[in-house]
Amino acid sequence: MARADYFAHRQSLRALHLLILCCGLLAGCVGESPLGSARNPIKISLVPGQNPKTLEVNGEKMAAFLEKEVGLRFQVNVPISFITVVEALGTKRADMALMNTFGYLLANEKNGARVRLIGLYNNTDVYHGQIIAHADGPKKLKDLNGKKVAFVDPASGSGYLLALKLFREENIVPKEIIFAGRHDSVALMVYQRRVDAGATYHALPDKGVPQDARKIIQPQHPDVFEKVRILAKTGPIPNDPVVFRKDFPIDLQEKIVAAMKKYIRTPEGADVMEGLYHMNGFRDASEKDFDGVRRMLLDLGKSSGDFVK
Repeated sequence: MARADYFAHRQSLRALHLLILCCGLLAGCVGESPLGSARNPIKISLVPGQNPKTLEVNGEKMAAFLEKEVGLRFQVNVPISFITVVEALGTKRADMALMNTFGYLLANEKNGARVRLIGLYNNTDVYHGQIIAHADGPKKLKDLNGKKVAFVDPASGSGYLLALKLFREENIVPKEIIFAGRHDSVALMVYQRRVDAGATYHALPDKGVPQDARKIIQPQHPDVFEKVRILAKTGPIPNDPVVFRKDFPIDLQEKIVAAMKKYIRTPEGADVMEGLYHMNGFRDASEKDFDGVRRMLLDLGKSSGDFVK
């Protein structure tokens, strides 16, 4: 190789090495983007208790307010199940979540998630589940023995566990059970008589108008309140919590918590939080708020290992 060609070759190799080094540094910079930046937004997961599009639209409105108030970027997602949210809080695919009560217990036990707020509805911090049936179907709980019953999800408090507790207390054994995935899906299955009964969340009426899970499908089925009746209430259980992954910075938690409390007091925030999870207020929360639910699980012989596979 000629001397001039040799030096040209060496310079090409150096340039290539420099390019590779720069690419590596750039990749490192991308991976270390600050939390709350455009490349690394604060990720909010919303449990899929109802129509995902409704949750997404309302969640994005909430995120837009948080961005203005906190000065950081947020990103909302609606995973396919309660368990997906639990897992996301342990793998940094979710930084915070608005989730169901029992899902939080799983996230806390499995991944160290931390509760900060509990939602309020009409100044109450607990809610009930309910067992619903078609008006032409079973008339009392005992009639559900040997029947087909729909539940929401194995990790749903009001949509499964509270109903399971009641069924055991009343010695009710369904012939077949179905997990529909969402509260509105359970209500629709009962309305269409595809199942004999179902378990969903219950909510106090507002000015005489029912606010429970039947309300979700009422726009498409105006007669749902006449066609689907409540057989029994279950519960109570703490309202849905706002939680953060275990290593989420405390200073950012404080800012977000303050912003959430502020948002729900605005007209838009009141509408959005009602549309998300039937909340019209927040209170600070701690682990003690969930001791009663933990005792219930012990009574049922359940643990997180039964649900997180």
